Amino acid sequence: MDLMDIAFPNLGIYLRDVPKSFEVFGFTIALYGVIIGIGVIAGILMAARLAKISGQNPDLYWDFSIYAVIFSVIGARIYYVIFNWDRYRNNLLSIINTREGGMAIYGGVIAAFLTAFVYAKVKKQNFFLMADTGVVGLALGQAIGRWGNFTNREVFGEYTDNLLAMRLPIAAVRAQDISESIAAHVTEGINYIQVHPTFLYESLWNLALMFLMLVYFRHRKFDGEGALLYLGGYGLGRAWIEGIRTDQLFIPGTELPVSQVLAVVLLIGSVICDGAVRICLKKKKNK
Repeated sequence: MDLMDIAFPNLGIYLRDVPKSFEVFGFTIALYGVIIGIGVIAGILMAARLAKISGQNPDLYWDFSIYAVIFSVIGARIYYVIFNWDRYRNNLLSIINTREGGMAIYGGVIAAFLTAFVYAKVKKQNFFLMADTGVVGLALGQAIGRWGNFTNREVFGEYTDNLLAMRLPIAAVRAQDISESIAAHVTEGINYIQVHPTFLYESLWNLALMFLMLVYFRHRKFDGEGALLYLGGYGLGRAWIEGIRTDQLFIPGTELPVSQVLAVVLLIGSVICDGAVRICLKKKKNK
């Protein structure tokens, strides 16, 4: 394979010269950033549209998005740095150099929820209704944004030969992302690795989750149930996807992938919370 090629051999797809960036007036623009930007805009449009359909003020979500984007980026970076501290401890200035990569989706999600909580309090809005509306856009934004990992040749899993197996030139990926299992399948004369396209798995999962939340939106039993559906649904998908990724962040002092543990906790927690609220509502109704 040539350096910029990407292939899905079992699907018969061979992409030549897939760029990581492009230039405009001498400035290099990373496709990763462009795709993330498209995902953000699409997510906001989705949330605003859903707000209008459900009788809310769409402008509320456009206003909120300004704060959400800023703090989500900060949260994503902080999460990554905390659980990859050895990389930054001796060069603290590199923490603010995001051009080298280093964002964690869960950090952004946590920051988005915290920002929404504060925003709702200040604006005297229903936080739970805002969360139910916002997570639909969030899922869409994530589904699109994951394709930035595709152009970056990152966020892939262990070796596989399944239908969706992806091939990447060895020289195009980070050495630390190539596990022993992947390396064991690189024989003499082969200049590529063949792996799980976990970015694709998560993108498709988020897209399916978005449609599920859209369908269920009008059938919610209480405000906040949509947010619980997102947290549990995303947690369910992320738990197994994270398990096969090779770029995991670990809880310090352990070999436990922090995002996988968090995904399981959120899955279990959302199920328990949903069940508890339903029981309380049923008891209240029967009184």
